Formats: sequence, C-alpha cells, structure tokens
Amino acid sequence: MGRDDGPRVRVPEQRAPERAAVEEAGLYFSLLGPVRARRGEESLPSGSPQQRALLAALLLRGGRTATAAELIDAIWGEDPPSQALAAVRTYASRLRKTLGPLTLASDSGGYAMRIGPEALDLTVAQDRASDAEKARASGDRCRARTLLNEALGLWDGEALASVPGPYAEYQRSRLEEWRLQLTETRLDLDLEVGCHAEAVSELTALTAAHPLRERLRELLMVALYRSGRQAEALAVYADTRRLLAEELGVDPRPELATLQQRILRADEELARPVDEPAPASAPVLPAQLPATVPDFTGRSSFVRELGDRLATAEGSVMAVSALAGIGGVGKTTLAVHVAHQARPHFPDGQLYVDLQGAGARAAEPETVLGAFLRALGTADSAIPDSLDERAALYRSTLDGRRILVLLDNAHDAAQIRPLLPGTAGCAALVTSRVRMVDLAGAHLVDLDVMSPEEALQLFTRIVGEERINSEREAALDVVAACGFLPLAIRIAASRLAARRTWTVSVLAAKLADERRRLDELQAGDLAVKATFELGYGQLEPPQARAFRLLGLADGPDISLAAAAALLNLETHAAEDLLEALVDTSLLESAAPGRYRYHDLVRLYARSCAERDEELPEERELALSRLLDFYLATAAGVYALERPGDRTVDHLEPSRYPGLTFKDRPRALDWLYAEADCLLACVLQSLGPRALRRAVDLLMTVKDLAESGANARRYETAALALRDAAMSTGDARAEGRARTTLTQVYSTAGRFEQADSEAHRAMELGIAANDPWTSGNAPNERGILAIYRNQHAEGEAYLQKAIAAFRADGNKPGEASALCNLSRIHLALFRTDSAVDLAEQGIEIYDRLGLALRLANGRYALGLALAKANRLAEALEQLTQALGIFHENRQPLWEGVTHFRLAEVHLTAGRHTMSAAHAEQAIALRGIGGEWRRGTVLTVLGKALVQLEQPDRARACWAEALAIYEQLGSIEAGEVRGLLSPATAA
Repeated sequence: MGRDDGPRVRVPEQRAPERAAVEEAGLYFSLLGPVRARRGEESLPSGSPQQRALLAALLLRGGRTATAAELIDAIWGEDPPSQALAAVRTYASRLRKTLGPLTLASDSGGYAMRIGPEALDLTVAQDRASDAEKARASGDRCRARTLLNEALGLWDGEALASVPGPYAEYQRSRLEEWRLQLTETRLDLDLEVGCHAEAVSELTALTAAHPLRERLRELLMVALYRSGRQAEALAVYADTRRLLAEELGVDPRPELATLQQRILRADEELARPVDEPAPASAPVLPAQLPATVPDFTGRSSFVRELGDRLATAEGSVMAVSALAGIGGVGKTTLAVHVAHQARPHFPDGQLYVDLQGAGARAAEPETVLGAFLRALGTADSAIPDSLDERAALYRSTLDGRRILVLLDNAHDAAQIRPLLPGTAGCAALVTSRVRMVDLAGAHLVDLDVMSPEEALQLFTRIVGEERINSEREAALDVVAACGFLPLAIRIAASRLAARRTWTVSVLAAKLADERRRLDELQAGDLAVKATFELGYGQLEPPQARAFRLLGLADGPDISLAAAAALLNLETHAAEDLLEALVDTSLLESAAPGRYRYHDLVRLYARSCAERDEELPEERELALSRLLDFYLATAAGVYALERPGDRTVDHLEPSRYPGLTFKDRPRALDWLYAEADCLLACVLQSLGPRALRRAVDLLMTVKDLAESGANARRYETAALALRDAAMSTGDARAEGRARTTLTQVYSTAGRFEQADSEAHRAMELGIAANDPWTSGNAPNERGILAIYRNQHAEGEAYLQKAIAAFRADGNKPGEASALCNLSRIHLALFRTDSAVDLAEQGIEIYDRLGLALRLANGRYALGLALAKANRLAEALEQLTQALGIFHENRQPLWEGVTHFRLAEVHLTAGRHTMSAAHAEQAIALRGIGGEWRRGTVLTVLGKALVQLEQPDRARACWAEALAIYEQLGSIEAGEVRGLLSPATAA
C-alpha cells in the first residue's frame, strides 16, 4: 500500500436509472460481507461462487441492465470457458426462480435487478454516509457519528467475500478503501467530540493493519496527546518517519510534521476537542442550581456587589467570592439568588454542591470532583483515582468554558481549593461559616443579620399583608425575637402562615416566653439553635420524636425504608411524619422517597435528642435498628449475588428485617444507591454493642470496594473497625476487619500492607475459632503470594483455606481457593494440575449458579489454558469472563481481564488484538492502582514493538519503569531490560 496523500476515493452512487422500481416484498441483499439474499427472516440460496458473482455484478449496477457479454467478462475476465453464455443463462434462471421474475428481469438481451434502495446494504450505507456528511456540515457532530457507525455496522467482514472474478476483485478493493475512509471520518469525529481515550485502542489496531496510512497515524497522535500521553504521541511520529524512510524512502507529509511540532510545544488548541462528548446520563450543560426562593427579600447591596464581581469573569480573570456568616444568616439563599441572576454570564452551565462543612464529616474534594466531572460529560471510565489528577482534569474540562460553580457550606479553604475552576470565564461562589482569609484572591463578603425593615418585609411576604398590616407592632416584636436572623424569621413566619386561626400577636406572645427563646438572644451558633426551636416547639409528639431520632443518622440523606427502621414504624406511618417535617421546613425531600437535613438542623435535632429523650437508651436503639436494617438488606443482596456462600450464615443476627429483592439488578441498584449511607452507618457503629454487626455489614457490601466506586471510603471504614476492635479486644471482629482490609489493600496493589493485615487476621481467626476468617484470611494470603512470587508459601496458605472452607461447607469459598491455587501451580510449572484445579472451581460455581464468581473461575482457567499453550480455549474462557464482569458492573475485573487477553493475544502473535485489549484496560482506569497500570503498559509496549512502533513502545516502558521504581516493585528489572540498547537491537 502506498502513501495516502492522494485524492480521496469515493464510492459512486449505486442508483437505478429513471424508472419505477418494482420490488418483491421483503427481499434484502447484502454485499458488504458474504453475498447473501433473504426474504424477511428467511435466508435464500445464492448458489455457486460464479452464481454469486453474477448476482453481485447485477446488484452493483444499481438497476441498470448488464449484457451477457458484460457479465461474462465480470465473472471470468479474459479467459471465459467455452460454455460461458449458457452458464450465465443457467445462473440467471436459478436466481429468477429464487428471487421472482419481478426482481430479476430480462431486458434487451441482458439482465437487470429491480429492487428499492432500502433492499441493498450498500445503498443503505451510502445513504447513511451522505446524511452523516450533511449533519457534520451543519455542526451536528453527534448525529454524524451515529450515522457513520450505522453505515460501518452494515459491514460483515470483507465485502464480496469469496466471490470470484476480476470485477468482484476490483469492487472489493474499492469498497475496502471506502470503508477505511468512513472509519477515518468517524474517528475524526470521535476526536472532535472528546472521545480521544476511547479512540486510542481502535487507532492502534488500524495503524498496525495499515502501517503506511498517514492519516491514521495523525489521528492516533492527536488521540494520545489529548489522553495525556504526549511521549507516546511523539513516539508514533518517530515510528512513522522511520517506517516511511525504510519502505518508501520519503519523509512524512507536512501535516504530520506540523502536528509533531504542535505536540512538542504543548499547543493548548490541539489539546481541546471541538466539542465536549455528550454525557451518558447528564445534560450537556449542567444546571444544578437549587431553586431560588420566590420571596427573596432585601440584601440589595450584596446582590449588586456579588453580581458585579461575577460579571468580571467574562473578562480576563476568574472571579471567586466567599460569603461568611453564622448559621441561619441566609448565606445559601443569597448565593443561590445571585447565581440565578448571573446565569446569562455563564452560558455553559452552573455546578452546585453542598460540601457539608458544618457536619461531622465534610464532603471529600475527590468525591465532589467525580460528581462534577460526570455532570460535565466525562465518562466514569475516564475519571482518574487521585485528587490531584481529578483536579487537573476538572480544570482542563472547564478551560474555554464559562461556568459558575456554587460551593455551598464549605468547611475551610483547603476543602475548596481543588474545586476552583482556575481559568478565565469561570467563577466560583463560596459559602461558609468561617471567613476564608487564607483563600488567595477571593472577594470576601461578611454577611450579617437583616435590618429591621428587611426582616419585617420578609415576614410580611411569607405571612401575607392582610394579617400583618393590622398587627404591625406585633410583627416587629416577632422579628426582633428572632434576632433578625433570616432562617428564624422564615421558620416562624411559615408556622404562622400554616395556621390561619393564629394571629400575629399569638405568635409574638409565644416568642416572648424566655424559656423558648433564651438561646435565641445569644450570638453565634446558639442563636441558630434557638431559631430552630421555634419550629421544633410546634411539632406534635410523634413528629418531634421523628425529628430528634432522624438527626442521629450520619449519612448524607436517608431513604424512607431506612427511616422507618430507625423510627420503628410501618413505612406509611413514617412517610406521614417525614412529609409533615418537610412541610415545616425542618426536613428536606432530596428526591422521591429520600430525605435529608440541613447540616445545622441535624446538629440541632441531635441536641434535642440528648435533651428530650426520656429514655437515653432510645438513641442507641434507634441507631441499632438502622444498622440491623442495613445489615439484613445487604446480607440479602449478598446471598442473591452469591448463592451458597456461607458468609451470610456467619453474620451477627439482625433483629430488624431488611428489604428483599426479586432480581439481582434491583439489588445492585439498592447497594450502589445506598453506598454513602451504608459506609456512614459503619463508621457510626464502632461501639462494643454494634461493632460486630458493623464489621459484618462491611463484609457484605464488598462489591462497593471491588467496583472501585467507593474504595476510598470503604478503606476508611475498614480501618476504623479494625482499630475499634483492637481497643475492645474483640478478636473475631478484628480478624474480620483485617481480612476485609486485606482485600482493599490487595486490590490497590499495596501488597506489603495487605500481607501484614492478612497475617494478623489468620492468627485472630484461629484464636476466635471464626470459620469465616479461618477460610478467607489464608485465601487472601494465597492471592498475595501470587503477586509477590512466594509460591511455596502461597500453596500452603491456599491448602489451609481449602481445608477451612470444606470444614465449613462453604463451596463458593472452596472454589475461590481452588482457582487461586490453580494460579500457584501455574507459577510452579504444574500446568496440568493448574487446569484441573480451575475446572474444579468452575464446576462448583456453575453448579451453584454463581454468575459473577463464575467469571473469576473462567478467568483462572483462561490463565491456566494460556500457560498450557491452549490459546484458543484460553481466549474463549477469558472472553466469557470479560462479558460477565461487564454485566455485573465490575470495572476493576474488566480491566484485569482485558490485560490478560492482551497477554494471550501477544503469545499467539496477534499483536494488533493484544494492543487493543491493553488500550481498553488503560482506558477503564479502574484496574487496581499504579502497579497494575505498569503491567498493562509493559504488555502494550511489547505488542507495539511487534507492530513496528518501537518509539511508542519505549514511551510505554519508560512510564511503567517510573511506576515500578516508585513502588519498589521487582518488575522494574524486566522493564529495564526491555529498555536496554541490547534488547532494542
């Protein structure tokens, strides 16, 4: 193949002449693959290869008549058989019987096909490509991509596959060139809309298949550069220049050289896609601002000051304004109101988050950044793990966009610094209880209470002028008793507005009672607490009890079912109480069936629980019921996911029932929706009476850690449980907590820490005579031994695990240990027994119907078969495992399996497939820490060398070596060998 710097080849339109097409109902023909015909869902016989060649020649003429001589030349070329004319007539007669006389017509000594444009895959593809070109010209790139994918999806392998004759050979080449052009155009659109990370894998494979096609190399360089892989992008250019010099004796075309220079100088325009990718489940333009209150009152000077400040973001600076003041002073109300007025200055959207800074556990910046990136259209697989990487990607995503970020209820400046846009055109509006003097460049605003006039105006707007005009003095007394604090005024006024039989004087008299407003007369947080007392004092006893107890739960919100458990009520009764609290503004409805407190209201509710609960143990009982509810529900989800697993039989008993689910998808939906609440409950249950159940709850929600979505908070919970168990001397709880922590560390590639925890867990499991720890701890140590090349020790650990699982009757545990032992045997070159052990594990999983665990078994068997050089079988097992992991939302194991597939394809000499799977593993960004990323980069480099891309390979190895050296991993030696000049030679 020569260089692709000539004019583009286009497939001419295959259109019928100007005549009415007569169609046989339901007929459809395929040329973009094997030549086929069908009527409806019924496949029709197409005959011998020569008969298919005749059919293809007629279909490619687009309805025009082909003479017998033309058909003979198309099928046989310059050397036809003596009976060629008779053969053509025979083929035509057979096709007419199959297709019908209206479809294959005789015309002037020749033949013609009479079909409509939708009856041939080629014309459908041409229509889709034409529509895509129009969509792209109009700026609708997403539709253009969709149409091109539809066109390309019509191919089923090589066009006109196995059709003989010179005409078919010519058309085959022409159609393949068109297919490549369509693919290049679609990949170009991928890069324009920001899907560069996803495009790298496909481009790597295509450049390997078409090494001299410079346009593909150019697209690959751009995709790598935008994925943050500058060294690899430059290495692609070096590979291309060397290859062109060796094969053709020429230099790369000017466009490629210009691109190299842009990458070398880190061209910002090159790094920015034309469009942002359309998010899967979020709007393209985020509009997250809460609704502004319709009765917003006063604060005109602040509104003007902040509005003017935000307007400066349209110029050359990033505007940052920080509002500070006591709780209840109206910071959020003012910020939301100003943000809505400023929306025209920020046409690319508005982001909002409650940072929960006044609560016991403020929101973590990396969690907030993950939510912001998703709202801005970033796929989950493209969101990095670390805070610094997320912050960098966030700033890059906002570059060139005009977005307002409202950071509500911040704890301190350190919490919000990673959340600031950092680019002109954007602005941040921050609210906090503390004055952020250490926030460089911020415009600080101190918000005080309302003036008497503003306070009375707000009160009047809520209650109504009719009731206030006749009792103005009483109304002034009310707002004065509220200390002119906006939240207190709003609560008092709302209560009055809801009770038409009350007068303003009645409310003023109630507030005059010093027993009710004593705290309100004080400054700071106590004033806020007294303000909440106004609403709390009006609640009926059941409502007040619900208000007090609901505030005890640490989660960001609470579901109706969980609230019913905490309150020990039927669901409908709990819902009535919660909705009543929503009406009083003491509780918020976060979403249908979910409720949350403002953080200051939560603190007030807890103080009420400490003060007003007649039986102090009721607080402990409420949280115990909540823990029971979560444990019982999570245990049910675990049992549904892992039938036959004995873990659920070793859990602490739950006195309060949980939810039940009919199918696994709904169970998993509950698990991931409740993740934050579950982990918060664990962290809140560290006392001696709740500790064992908290440990067991963490064990049953291990999918949260394995999915990678909640690994950080899961680790925090495991550490807290371990320390609590140590302080109370509970060996069983400590052993289970350490085993769980081992799994977290092992997944993250922190093997030394993992082994330390597992070692102690084994000792504790024996001391506590705990069947769960006695099986799982040595199983985890066996897994660690595989990674650490301690195979003899690993075999001993796994034999202990198998014995423990068998003694406990835990068949899934036994299967897991057998599959792990299979990997040990592989490392010890006992390949036959490795295959046998993996097959034993699969047989157990299969018999129990364990879909997800079956994937682990097939993964282990795939590794064993690969080592036994049964590569086709290995690929089959690993491919099946990959599908199951994807279906069960396990991106970590998806990535690991892609990596193993890359290894097997590399061994089999399928270097393009190897590189493609390695790229997919990298793109998932969830395969268990930097150590695993290093292993993938190493394999990718080996595949790239075989694809004659040595410079890019060395870039991959250099990155892998940096990772290994930082971690102190033994794999660094292998990579140094790969990078050595002798190896390169």
